[in-house]
Amino acid sequence: MTSKLDANTVALFLEDHPDFFEHHPELIADLKLTTMLGGRTVSLHERQVEILREKIRQLELKLAGLTRVAGNNDTIMSNFHEWNLQLLSADDKSALPDSLLLAMRESFGVPAASLRLWDVAADHAGQWFTESDTSEARSYADQQQAPWCGPSAGKPGVSWLDDASSMQSIALLPLRKSGCEKSFGLLVLGSPDAQRFSSELATDFLARIGETASASLQGLIA
Repeated sequence: MTSKLDANTVALFLEDHPDFFEHHPELIADLKLTTMLGGRTVSLHERQVEILREKIRQLELKLAGLTRVAGNNDTIMSNFHEWNLQLLSADDKSALPDSLLLAMRESFGVPAASLRLWDVAADHAGQWFTESDTSEARSYADQQQAPWCGPSAGKPGVSWLDDASSMQSIALLPLRKSGCEKSFGLLVLGSPDAQRFSSELATDFLARIGETASASLQGLIA
């Protein structure tokens, strides 16, 4: 007695024999398929066209998503380029921290930004960016090898920001000379939006900002 085939066995057989219906065309006429639109019965050809249209729709959605991402990336790179140009055009070293933060807010729309430097050269001692007790920030920056994003509560450097009490999320970017383990500063970015610098945010681009800021400011360090 022949055993009853289950649907999975039939599906596997047809996968292994894609030319089956070419050798048995009479079976195609008896196939009954239900369309996704309205549930009516359609022919195999109509069902194939429907499936193909759905695949095309999914590909179009994917392409639209990739185009949107490409557009966002282009905007980011344009802003990054503008920020670099503003840093390169700064003549006065002592004014460079101000220029850097202003360019950060203008180019990237960061609501609040500040920084502190330590071990600065004698010519720049007493500037605003060397003020306040930086021991906690220094200890943190020495241990942090990459930018950190997340809630502002309890993190060093938040008090440096304007309207610090309203900051819900921050990004902390250690500043250090290339190849050095010890930091020479900390750049703090803040936002009243808890999701702006969410802990789930990728930090690759922030790392580039930190590297660029470090290269620009290292001339102030002894």
